[in-house]
Amino acid sequence: MLHIGRYCSNMQGKYIFRYQENDVCESLREFPAVAILGPRQCGKTTLAKHIIEQQADSIYLDLEKPSDIRKLSEPELYFDMHSDKLICLDEIQRRPEIFPVLRSVIDERGRPGQFLILGSATTDLLRQSSETLAGRISYLELTPFLLTEIKEEELSTIWLRGGFPSSFLSKSDKASYRWRQNFVRTFLERDIPQLGIQIPSGSIERLWRMCAHFHAQILNLSSIGASLGISHHSVRSYIDLLTKTFMLRVLPPLETNVKKRLVKSPRIYLRDTGMLHFLLEINEYEDLMARPVFGASWEGFVIEQVLGVCSSWRPSFYRTAAGAELDLVLERGGRRIVLECKASASPQMTRGFWNALDDVKPDEVWMTALVKEAYPIEKRVMVAPLMHIIEHLSRISS
Repeated sequence: MLHIGRYCSNMQGKYIFRYQENDVCESLREFPAVAILGPRQCGKTTLAKHIIEQQADSIYLDLEKPSDIRKLSEPELYFDMHSDKLICLDEIQRRPEIFPVLRSVIDERGRPGQFLILGSATTDLLRQSSETLAGRISYLELTPFLLTEIKEEELSTIWLRGGFPSSFLSKSDKASYRWRQNFVRTFLERDIPQLGIQIPSGSIERLWRMCAHFHAQILNLSSIGASLGISHHSVRSYIDLLTKTFMLRVLPPLETNVKKRLVKSPRIYLRDTGMLHFLLEINEYEDLMARPVFGASWEGFVIEQVLGVCSSWRPSFYRTAAGAELDLVLERGGRRIVLECKASASPQMTRGFWNALDDVKPDEVWMTALVKEAYPIEKRVMVAPLMHIIEHLSRISS
Protein backbone atom coordinates (compact mmCIF):
# COMPACT_ATOMS: atom_id res chain seq x y z
CA MET A 1 0.00 0.00 0.00
CA LEU A 2 1.30 3.44 -0.92
CA HIS A 3 0.97 6.06 1.82
CA ILE A 4 1.38 9.65 0.66
CA GLY A 5 2.22 12.40 3.13
CA ARG A 6 0.83 10.50 6.12
CA TYR A 7 1.72 12.11 9.44
CA CYS A 8 1.18 10.33 12.76
CA SER A 9 1.56 11.69 16.27
CA ASN A 10 4.11 10.20 18.63
CA MET A 11 5.98 11.20 21.76
CA GLN A 12 8.36 13.45 19.82
CA GLY A 13 5.69 15.23 17.75
CA LYS A 14 4.87 14.38 14.16
CA TYR A 15 6.02 11.05 12.78
CA ILE A 16 6.20 10.76 9.01
CA PHE A 17 5.11 7.34 7.86
CA ARG A 18 7.99 5.51 6.16
CA TYR A 19 7.42 3.46 3.04
CA GLN A 20 9.34 0.49 4.50
CA GLU A 21 7.47 0.35 7.82
CA ASN A 22 5.03 -2.37 6.78
CA ASP A 23 7.86 -4.44 5.27
CA VAL A 24 9.84 -4.23 8.50
CA CYS A 25 6.87 -5.33 10.62
CA GLU A 26 6.08 -8.19 8.24
CA SER A 27 9.70 -9.35 8.21
CA LEU A 28 9.79 -9.34 12.03
CA ARG A 29 6.90 -11.81 11.95
CA GLU A 30 8.83 -14.08 9.60
CA PHE A 31 12.55 -13.81 10.44
CA PRO A 32 14.48 -14.05 13.74
CA ALA A 33 16.45 -10.92 12.78
CA VAL A 34 15.67 -7.95 10.57
CA ALA A 35 18.31 -5.45 9.48
CA ILE A 36 17.42 -1.91 8.42
CA LEU A 37 20.34 -0.54 6.45
CA GLY A 38 20.79 2.97 5.12
CA PRO A 39 22.93 6.10 5.37
CA ARG A 40 23.48 7.87 8.64
CA GLN A 41 20.70 10.27 9.66
CA CYS A 42 18.16 8.88 7.16
CA GLY A 43 15.61 8.00 9.86
CA LYS A 44 16.46 4.40 10.78
CA THR A 45 16.40 5.10 14.53
CA THR A 46 13.12 7.03 14.36
CA LEU A 47 11.49 4.23 12.38
CA ALA A 48 12.83 1.54 14.71
CA LYS A 49 11.68 3.36 17.84
CA HIS A 50 8.25 3.89 16.31
CA ILE A 51 8.00 0.15 15.66
CA ILE A 52 9.27 -1.05 19.03
CA GLU A 53 7.00 1.40 20.87
CA GLN A 54 4.16 -0.75 19.58
CA GLN A 55 5.74 -3.90 21.02
CA ALA A 56 4.78 -4.97 24.53
CA ASP A 57 8.31 -6.13 25.34
CA SER A 58 11.24 -4.47 23.60
CA ILE A 59 14.65 -2.95 24.29
CA TYR A 60 16.59 -0.33 22.35
CA LEU A 61 20.39 -0.19 22.58
CA ASP A 62 22.48 2.50 20.90
CA LEU A 63 25.94 1.05 20.29
CA GLU A 64 27.41 4.55 20.10
CA LYS A 65 26.49 5.17 23.77
CA PRO A 66 29.11 3.94 26.27
CA SER A 67 26.39 3.01 28.77
CA ASP A 68 24.65 0.76 26.25
CA ILE A 69 27.93 -0.73 25.09
CA ARG A 70 28.73 -1.67 28.68
CA LYS A 71 25.47 -3.61 28.87
CA LEU A 72 26.83 -5.84 26.15
CA SER A 73 30.16 -6.56 27.80
CA GLU A 74 28.75 -10.08 28.16
CA PRO A 75 26.32 -10.15 25.20
CA GLU A 76 25.24 -13.78 25.57
CA LEU A 77 24.32 -13.25 29.22
CA TYR A 78 22.46 -10.01 28.43
CA PHE A 79 20.48 -11.58 25.60
CA ASP A 80 19.61 -14.54 27.83
CA MET A 81 18.24 -12.16 30.50
CA HIS A 82 15.87 -10.67 27.88
CA SER A 83 15.08 -13.80 25.90
CA ASP A 84 11.38 -12.93 25.51
CA LYS A 85 11.92 -9.40 24.15
CA LEU A 86 12.56 -7.76 20.80
CA ILE A 87 16.03 -6.23 21.07
CA CYS A 88 16.99 -3.34 18.78
CA LEU A 89 20.73 -2.86 18.19
CA ASP A 90 21.48 0.52 16.62
CA GLU A 91 24.73 1.18 14.68
CA ILE A 92 25.63 -2.50 14.64
CA GLN A 93 28.73 -1.86 12.51
CA ARG A 94 30.37 -0.55 15.70
CA ARG A 95 30.32 -4.04 17.27
CA PRO A 96 30.78 -6.66 14.52
CA GLU A 97 31.97 -9.21 17.09
CA ILE A 98 28.36 -9.52 18.26
CA PHE A 99 27.22 -11.32 15.11
CA PRO A 100 28.47 -14.82 16.09
CA VAL A 101 26.67 -14.47 19.43
CA LEU A 102 23.48 -13.46 17.63
CA ARG A 103 23.59 -16.61 15.55
CA SER A 104 23.90 -18.80 18.62
CA VAL A 105 21.08 -17.00 20.45
CA ILE A 106 18.79 -17.03 17.39
CA ASP A 107 19.25 -20.75 16.82
CA GLU A 108 18.66 -21.54 20.48
CA ARG A 109 15.38 -19.60 20.65
CA GLY A 110 14.07 -20.58 17.25
CA ARG A 111 11.41 -17.86 16.98
CA PRO A 112 10.88 -14.83 14.73
CA GLY A 113 11.15 -11.23 15.86
CA GLN A 114 14.18 -11.54 18.15
CA PHE A 115 16.43 -8.75 16.88
CA LEU A 116 16.00 -5.51 14.95
CA ILE A 117 19.41 -4.41 13.70
CA LEU A 118 20.28 -0.96 12.35
CA GLY A 119 23.39 -0.24 10.30
CA SER A 120 24.89 2.54 8.21
CA ALA A 121 26.60 0.32 5.66
CA THR A 122 25.61 -2.21 3.01
CA THR A 123 25.75 -5.96 3.57
CA ASP A 124 29.17 -6.01 1.89
CA LEU A 125 30.58 -3.83 4.65
CA LEU A 126 28.63 -5.87 7.22
CA ARG A 127 30.06 -9.10 5.87
CA GLN A 128 30.04 -10.71 9.30
CA SER A 129 26.25 -10.68 9.31
CA SER A 130 25.87 -12.14 5.83
CA GLU A 131 28.26 -14.95 6.74
CA THR A 132 26.98 -15.81 10.22
CA LEU A 133 23.26 -15.05 9.93
CA ALA A 134 22.53 -16.48 6.48
CA GLY A 135 18.92 -17.66 6.34
CA ARG A 136 18.16 -16.03 9.68
CA ILE A 137 18.02 -12.36 8.71
CA SER A 138 16.03 -10.14 6.35
CA TYR A 139 17.72 -7.05 4.94
CA LEU A 140 15.75 -3.89 4.13
CA GLU A 141 17.14 -0.59 2.91
CA LEU A 142 15.78 2.68 4.24
CA THR A 143 16.41 5.71 2.09
CA PRO A 144 16.11 9.35 3.12
CA PHE A 145 12.54 10.64 2.72
CA LEU A 146 10.81 9.76 -0.53
CA LEU A 147 8.27 11.96 -2.25
CA THR A 148 5.65 9.32 -1.43
CA GLU A 149 6.27 9.91 2.28
CA ILE A 150 5.68 13.65 2.28
CA LYS A 151 3.30 16.00 0.47
CA GLU A 152 3.41 16.17 -3.31
CA GLU A 153 3.45 19.98 -3.27
CA GLU A 154 6.80 19.81 -1.41
CA LEU A 155 8.54 18.33 -4.46
CA SER A 156 10.78 21.34 -5.10
CA THR A 157 11.83 21.38 -1.43
CA ILE A 158 12.84 17.73 -1.24
CA TRP A 159 14.53 17.98 -4.63
CA LEU A 160 16.62 20.99 -3.52
CA ARG A 161 17.35 19.95 0.08
CA GLY A 162 17.35 16.19 -0.39
CA GLY A 163 15.51 13.65 1.71
CA PHE A 164 17.60 13.47 4.88
CA PRO A 165 15.00 14.33 7.54
CA SER A 166 17.00 17.05 9.31
CA SER A 167 17.82 18.68 5.98
CA PHE A 168 14.34 18.45 4.49
CA LEU A 169 12.58 19.59 7.69
CA SER A 170 14.90 22.56 8.32
CA LYS A 171 13.24 25.94 8.88
CA SER A 172 14.98 27.47 5.87
CA ASP A 173 17.12 26.61 2.88
CA LYS A 174 20.11 28.20 4.63
CA ALA A 175 19.60 26.05 7.73
CA SER A 176 19.30 22.97 5.53
CA TYR A 177 22.52 23.89 3.74
CA ARG A 178 24.36 24.27 7.08
CA TRP A 179 23.07 20.86 8.21
CA ARG A 180 24.41 19.22 5.05
CA GLN A 181 27.74 20.96 5.55
CA ASN A 182 28.01 19.44 9.04
CA PHE A 183 26.84 16.05 7.77
CA VAL A 184 29.58 15.92 5.15
CA ARG A 185 32.24 16.87 7.69
CA THR A 186 31.04 14.27 10.21
CA PHE A 187 30.69 11.58 7.56
CA LEU A 188 34.26 12.09 6.34
CA GLU A 189 35.99 12.66 9.68
CA ARG A 190 34.09 10.23 11.93
CA ASP A 191 31.83 7.78 10.11
CA ILE A 192 34.34 6.53 7.55
CA PRO A 193 37.12 5.88 10.11
CA GLN A 194 34.62 4.06 12.37
CA LEU A 195 34.16 1.51 9.59
CA GLY A 196 37.84 0.68 9.89
CA ILE A 197 38.73 2.37 6.60
CA GLN A 198 42.00 4.24 6.64
CA ILE A 199 41.70 6.73 3.78
CA PRO A 200 42.47 10.44 4.28
CA SER A 201 39.19 12.35 4.56
CA GLY A 202 40.46 15.01 2.18
CA SER A 203 40.99 12.43 -0.57
CA ILE A 204 37.45 11.09 -0.27
CA GLU A 205 36.01 14.61 -0.15
CA ARG A 206 37.78 15.61 -3.37
CA LEU A 207 36.54 12.46 -5.09
CA TRP A 208 33.01 13.06 -3.79
CA ARG A 209 32.99 16.61 -5.14
CA MET A 210 34.36 15.40 -8.46
CA CYS A 211 31.56 12.84 -8.65
CA ALA A 212 29.09 15.68 -8.15
CA HIS A 213 30.45 17.31 -11.29
CA PHE A 214 30.15 13.97 -13.13
CA HIS A 215 26.62 13.35 -11.82
CA ALA A 216 24.46 11.41 -14.34
CA GLN A 217 27.43 10.93 -16.67
CA ILE A 218 29.28 7.83 -17.82
CA LEU A 219 31.83 6.82 -15.20
CA ASN A 220 35.37 7.34 -16.49
CA LEU A 221 37.82 6.23 -13.82
CA SER A 222 40.87 7.40 -15.73
CA SER A 223 39.47 10.88 -16.33
CA ILE A 224 38.52 11.34 -12.67
CA GLY A 225 41.87 9.96 -11.56
CA ALA A 226 43.75 12.34 -13.84
CA SER A 227 41.77 15.29 -12.48
CA LEU A 228 42.59 14.31 -8.90
CA GLY A 229 46.14 13.11 -9.49
CA ILE A 230 45.44 9.56 -8.28
CA SER A 231 45.34 6.17 -10.00
CA HIS A 232 42.14 4.77 -11.47
CA HIS A 233 42.49 1.90 -8.97
CA SER A 234 42.23 4.41 -6.11
CA VAL A 235 39.25 6.07 -7.79
CA ARG A 236 37.53 2.70 -8.03
CA SER A 237 38.12 1.92 -4.35
CA TYR A 238 36.85 5.36 -3.23
CA ILE A 239 33.74 5.08 -5.39
CA ASP A 240 33.14 1.58 -4.04
CA LEU A 241 33.33 2.96 -0.51
CA LEU A 242 30.89 5.81 -1.21
CA THR A 243 28.54 3.34 -2.89
CA LYS A 244 28.58 0.95 0.07
CA THR A 245 27.81 3.82 2.44
CA PHE A 246 24.80 4.84 0.31
CA MET A 247 26.25 8.12 -0.95
CA LEU A 248 26.66 7.11 -4.62
CA ARG A 249 24.72 4.95 -7.05
CA VAL A 250 26.55 3.26 -9.90
CA LEU A 251 23.89 2.41 -12.49
CA PRO A 252 24.92 -0.42 -14.85
CA PRO A 253 24.24 -0.45 -18.60
CA LEU A 254 21.48 -2.66 -19.95
CA GLU A 255 22.58 -6.14 -20.91
CA THR A 256 20.87 -6.91 -24.18
CA ASN A 257 21.61 -8.75 -27.39
CA VAL A 258 20.75 -5.95 -29.82
CA LYS A 259 23.23 -5.74 -32.65
CA LYS A 260 24.49 -2.29 -31.72
CA ARG A 261 27.73 -1.06 -30.24
CA LEU A 262 26.70 -0.29 -26.67
CA VAL A 263 28.27 1.84 -23.97
CA LYS A 264 29.46 -0.69 -21.39
CA SER A 265 30.61 1.61 -18.60
CA PRO A 266 28.14 2.49 -15.80
CA ARG A 267 26.68 5.87 -14.96
CA ILE A 268 27.32 7.56 -11.63
CA TYR A 269 24.83 9.48 -9.48
CA LEU A 270 24.86 11.09 -6.06
CA ARG A 271 21.92 9.37 -4.42
CA ASP A 272 20.69 12.39 -2.47
CA THR A 273 20.18 15.57 -4.49
CA GLY A 274 20.60 17.67 -1.36
CA MET A 275 24.16 16.39 -1.04
CA LEU A 276 24.67 16.94 -4.77
CA HIS A 277 23.58 20.55 -4.50
CA PHE A 278 25.70 21.18 -1.41
CA LEU A 279 28.83 19.81 -3.08
CA LEU A 280 28.08 22.03 -6.11
CA GLU A 281 27.41 25.03 -3.81
CA ILE A 282 23.76 25.40 -4.81
CA ASN A 283 21.58 26.55 -1.92
CA GLU A 284 18.43 27.98 -3.56
CA TYR A 285 15.93 26.54 -6.03
CA GLU A 286 16.27 29.55 -8.34
CA ASP A 287 20.02 28.98 -8.42
CA LEU A 288 19.47 25.31 -9.30
CA MET A 289 17.18 26.26 -12.20
CA ALA A 290 19.91 28.50 -13.63
CA ARG A 291 22.64 25.86 -13.49
CA PRO A 292 23.59 23.43 -16.30
CA VAL A 293 23.18 20.58 -13.78
CA PHE A 294 19.40 21.25 -13.56
CA GLY A 295 18.44 18.41 -15.91
CA ALA A 296 20.96 15.94 -14.52
CA SER A 297 19.83 16.73 -10.98
CA TRP A 298 16.21 16.00 -11.93
CA GLU A 299 17.28 12.73 -13.55
CA GLY A 300 19.08 11.56 -10.43
CA PHE A 301 16.19 12.66 -8.21
CA VAL A 302 13.67 10.74 -10.31
CA ILE A 303 15.78 7.59 -10.40
CA GLU A 304 16.12 7.50 -6.60
CA GLN A 305 12.42 8.15 -6.08
CA VAL A 306 11.47 5.38 -8.51
CA LEU A 307 13.95 2.82 -7.19
CA GLY A 308 12.76 3.60 -3.67
CA VAL A 309 9.45 1.89 -4.51
CA CYS A 310 10.79 -0.55 -7.14
CA SER A 311 13.51 -2.34 -5.18
CA SER A 312 12.51 -5.70 -6.67
CA TRP A 313 13.19 -4.50 -10.23
CA ARG A 314 16.60 -4.63 -11.91
CA PRO A 315 17.64 -1.09 -12.95
CA SER A 316 19.93 -0.09 -15.80
CA PHE A 317 20.30 2.51 -18.55
CA TYR A 318 20.64 2.12 -22.31
CA ARG A 319 23.04 3.95 -24.57
CA THR A 320 24.62 3.15 -27.92
CA ALA A 321 27.76 4.61 -29.44
CA ALA A 322 25.52 6.27 -32.04
CA GLY A 323 23.65 8.23 -29.38
CA ALA A 324 20.44 6.23 -28.82
CA GLU A 325 19.75 6.60 -25.11
CA LEU A 326 17.25 5.82 -22.32
CA ASP A 327 17.66 7.12 -18.77
CA LEU A 328 16.26 4.16 -16.82
CA VAL A 329 15.22 0.64 -17.78
CA LEU A 330 13.43 -1.51 -15.18
CA GLU A 331 13.26 -5.29 -15.64
CA ARG A 332 11.49 -7.99 -13.67
CA GLY A 333 10.09 -11.37 -14.66
CA GLY A 334 10.47 -10.75 -18.38
CA ARG A 335 8.78 -7.37 -18.18
CA ARG A 336 10.61 -4.22 -19.26
CA ILE A 337 9.64 -0.61 -18.40
CA VAL A 338 11.43 2.47 -19.69
CA LEU A 339 11.52 5.79 -17.87
CA GLU A 340 12.85 8.99 -19.39
CA CYS A 341 13.48 12.13 -17.30
CA LYS A 342 12.94 15.68 -18.58
CA ALA A 343 13.20 18.75 -16.33
CA SER A 344 10.76 20.65 -18.51
CA ALA A 345 7.07 21.56 -18.65
CA SER A 346 7.06 20.87 -22.41
CA PRO A 347 9.42 17.91 -22.97
CA GLN A 348 10.71 17.18 -26.46
CA MET A 349 11.73 13.75 -27.73
CA THR A 350 14.98 13.24 -29.61
CA ARG A 351 15.61 10.88 -32.48
CA GLY A 352 17.98 8.95 -30.22
CA PHE A 353 15.10 8.32 -27.80
CA TRP A 354 12.87 6.84 -30.49
CA ASN A 355 15.72 4.76 -31.89
CA ALA A 356 16.44 3.40 -28.42
CA LEU A 357 12.80 2.39 -27.98
CA ASP A 358 12.99 0.45 -31.25
CA ASP A 359 16.09 -1.34 -29.93
CA VAL A 360 14.84 -2.14 -26.42
CA LYS A 361 11.17 -2.86 -27.23
CA PRO A 362 9.78 -2.13 -23.73
CA ASP A 363 6.34 -3.10 -22.44
CA GLU A 364 5.73 0.41 -21.04
CA VAL A 365 7.30 3.80 -21.70
CA TRP A 366 6.97 6.74 -19.32
CA MET A 367 8.41 10.22 -19.44
CA THR A 368 8.42 12.10 -16.16
CA ALA A 369 8.45 15.86 -16.59
CA LEU A 370 7.46 19.01 -14.71
CA VAL A 371 3.87 18.75 -15.88
CA LYS A 372 0.62 18.86 -13.90
CA GLU A 373 -1.27 16.01 -15.58
CA ALA A 374 -0.58 12.92 -17.66
CA TYR A 375 -0.98 12.82 -21.43
CA PRO A 376 0.16 10.49 -24.24
CA ILE A 377 2.74 11.16 -26.93
CA GLU A 378 1.92 8.82 -29.79
CA LYS A 379 0.63 5.52 -28.53
CA ARG A 380 3.84 4.26 -26.98
CA VAL A 381 4.79 7.03 -24.55
CA MET A 382 2.95 8.58 -21.62
CA VAL A 383 4.17 11.90 -20.20
CA ALA A 384 3.23 12.26 -16.54
CA PRO A 385 4.07 13.97 -13.22
CA LEU A 386 6.54 12.03 -11.09
CA MET A 387 3.97 11.10 -8.43
CA HIS A 388 1.61 9.68 -11.06
CA ILE A 389 4.37 7.35 -12.28
CA ILE A 390 5.44 6.36 -8.77
CA GLU A 391 1.86 5.43 -7.85
CA HIS A 392 1.60 3.27 -10.97
CA LEU A 393 4.95 1.54 -10.38
CA SER A 394 4.11 0.98 -6.71
CA ARG A 395 0.87 -0.79 -7.67
CA ILE A 396 2.52 -3.18 -10.13
CA SER A 397 5.47 -3.80 -7.78
CA SER A 398 3.41 -4.88 -4.77
